[in-house]
Amino acid sequence: MKQILFLNLALLTSAALFAADSPKDELTTAVKKLESQPNYGWKTTVVVPESAQFKPGPTEGKAEKGLIYVEISFGDNITEGVKKGDKAAITDNEGNWKLASELEGEEGFGRFLGALAKNIKTPAEQISELMPLTKDLKKDGDVFSAELTEEGAKKQFRFGEPKNPKGSMKAWVKDGMISKLEIKVDAKIEFNGNEFDAARTTTTEIKNIGTTKVTVPDGAKKKLA
Repeated sequence: MKQILFLNLALLTSAALFAADSPKDELTTAVKKLESQPNYGWKTTVVVPESAQFKPGPTEGKAEKGLIYVEISFGDNITEGVKKGDKAAITDNEGNWKLASELEGEEGFGRFLGALAKNIKTPAEQISELMPLTKDLKKDGDVFSAELTEEGAKKQFRFGEPKNPKGSMKAWVKDGMISKLEIKVDAKIEFNGNEFDAARTTTTEIKNIGTTKVTVPDGAKKKLA
């Protein structure tokens, strides 16, 4: 009887240890470690098909003490964005700072900018929101990968109605925290009666942990006050 009890206890303990070391738990720990850093920066690049009419440039981001600052490239133009808590501000075509809430009622590019401002996130926030929308998370060395659910893939498209959306996520861990994130999505989207390929690969690399400083432009300070 004692041997049976000991065996059952050993099996339960092994199961608990295995669960604690699951890929999901390890990835969650790596995300939390990045979130706990006083500051860090990142660079995001987007690769789209050659046939795509809109080819976004890189985004440079910084996070420090609850502030997020980004510079988003559109061709030769750079749009600045700042987020503090639930409030976000972004520069318009003329370089004027506008709150995301001020742009909600606009059409065209103004509305696009408003949605862009509202969706400013740190890489840690992005992965935290993405993890519940994945399936079959696996670990290979320091790389975690998973397929996105249909809902998860669909949420990566802010505009239009994606057809047959699918996607995947890959995260690299270094020194116990997230160091790189890659999101691949594929879908067809109909716009103005035309269907186009909306596939893209978005890669974010973390940098300058502990040495990043966020300087909020005066125009953004006034809007976020």
